[in-house]
Amino acid sequence: MTPAARVAAAIEVLETIFEGATPEKSLTGWGRTHRFAGSKDRAAIRDHVFQALRCKASYGWLGGANTGRGVMLGAMRAAGQVDEMFTGVGHAPRDVEDGEEARLLKDAERWIQRDMPGWMLPHFDAALGADSDDVFDILKDRAGVFLRVNAARSTAKDVIASLAEENIVAVPVQNMGFTLQVIENERRVALSAAYEDGLIELQDTSSQHAISALNITKGQRVLDLCAGGGGKALAMAALGAEVTAHDIDPKRMVDIAPRAARAGVTIETVATENLATIEPFDIVFVDAPCSGSGTWRRNPAAKWDLTAERLQELTTIQDEVLSQGAKIVRAGGALVYATCSVFEAENNSRIQSFMAVTSGFAIEQQVSIAPHALGDGFYYSVLRCAA
Repeated sequence: MTPAARVAAAIEVLETIFEGATPEKSLTGWGRTHRFAGSKDRAAIRDHVFQALRCKASYGWLGGANTGRGVMLGAMRAAGQVDEMFTGVGHAPRDVEDGEEARLLKDAERWIQRDMPGWMLPHFDAALGADSDDVFDILKDRAGVFLRVNAARSTAKDVIASLAEENIVAVPVQNMGFTLQVIENERRVALSAAYEDGLIELQDTSSQHAISALNITKGQRVLDLCAGGGGKALAMAALGAEVTAHDIDPKRMVDIAPRAARAGVTIETVATENLATIEPFDIVFVDAPCSGSGTWRRNPAAKWDLTAERLQELTTIQDEVLSQGAKIVRAGGALVYATCSVFEAENNSRIQSFMAVTSGFAIEQQVSIAPHALGDGFYYSVLRCAA
């Protein structure tokens, strides 16, 4: 496929997304009906689509319409490539038409310039202050690919060497002994021997920082209350913890067993109805369902889908899981609340609400990390249960 044909394909995919389909479903559907497209074509189209979603508002403004064509026209205007892409020749998008004249981004409202729904701006401003516009710019760019070296099975040095044998270039992240950033051939990681042998997992730096800050010691009993696919449970098990995973939807945990086997660790699972009968834990890790506002580089469609009503629902769920976790921490143990959000409403406000109605806990540590060049936005609070 020519570069212009890839742009045309991205327009098709975006149209299905704007009609309500998820990005993954839209990309998969396009691929099934366009078997001629090679892996490089599909990767390029995917990159176009996700970048268009990150910058949907500003590209739509530049392109004159919030449609697949309008957004990709805006993307090409931003890149200075309209004349070579919108030619109407072969499989390229048709020429620019009347009514599609360029507009200056400086004339747009702030939410359009920053590619963030207007109702969310106060939430970001309250959490980040003068840094919010810089963070908006960061969220417009593709996130990096980061790896967690399995501390139970390898070292960063050995993993770097193993990946290099497959032309995958990874470098250490400063002050994080088991964290690597992949800077060349990121898409090959999941096919690498290091990945297949359980020496590495894909995991953002902020999540790794939170696990590291817990200072887990071998043999500690840890419950990952909202485990999902088990990324953080695997990280804690690799440090020697005896980890039990739970999720209100057991189907989310189906990958934990094979991932644990590959990593050479053991992770038990527990059903919701059995939580009340289990012995209290040294650490209960509550990775609460949240807006994901710190990770929207990776999942940009989510910022356009989130509503104020859904955010309020999430804060209610967060209160519930935090209260649930508090009941199964041993005396002297730690209750850790975490989100991948930057919103105060999901972070410190939830801790303050919990503390107002719950006795026997003290705030030991609170950390807020804004999205940055080497990681996502993340928040965690460590609450110590009275001995």
